[in-house]
Amino acid sequence: MRIILIAVIAFLQFGCTGVAKDIKPVEGLQTEKYLGLWYEIARLDHSFERGMSNVKAEYSLREDGGIKVLNSGYSSEEKEWTTAEGKAYFVDEKNKGHLKVSFFGPFYGSYVIFKLDKINYQYAYVTSYSKDYLWLLARTATVTEAVKQDFIKTAKINGFATDQLIFVDQQSVLNEAEKGGITKE
Repeated sequence: MRIILIAVIAFLQFGCTGVAKDIKPVEGLQTEKYLGLWYEIARLDHSFERGMSNVKAEYSLREDGGIKVLNSGYSSEEKEWTTAEGKAYFVDEKNKGHLKVSFFGPFYGSYVIFKLDKINYQYAYVTSYSKDYLWLLARTATVTEAVKQDFIKTAKINGFATDQLIFVDQQSVLNEAEKGGITKE
């Protein structure tokens, strides 16, 4: 019984920090270059971002060598801006795009960068421990059609449900805020 309990605790702590089947994290990641603001361009739907627009992630260094994660977005259900602060640490080498991220307590999930504009770090394709999670992140609120099509093609080749992709609205709430209808965070 004791072994089963230890196995369950280990799974809860480490079971979600793996890499989805056939996905390879990018090599040669330069952390300093990856830090900063990223806009969420597309994602697969999941409960913790359902109904959200204007989603952004900001990454900065922590004093302990990890990465501070600050996610924000506008919830259409609650009609308000929400934020979530977390922390991330590299699972293997610091130049490999495989991190574990936590927003609550000792529980971590995978953050796997599997494609990256390595020259200018203008876009990144990110997943988790399973192919139920997928994001296209970019340094700007919009990307070219070529980047969108490459993202869809790459995701489809890798077994993601591309027919379920959500392209995130990055403008409507900001436009309303500029008109004085919604307060920006």
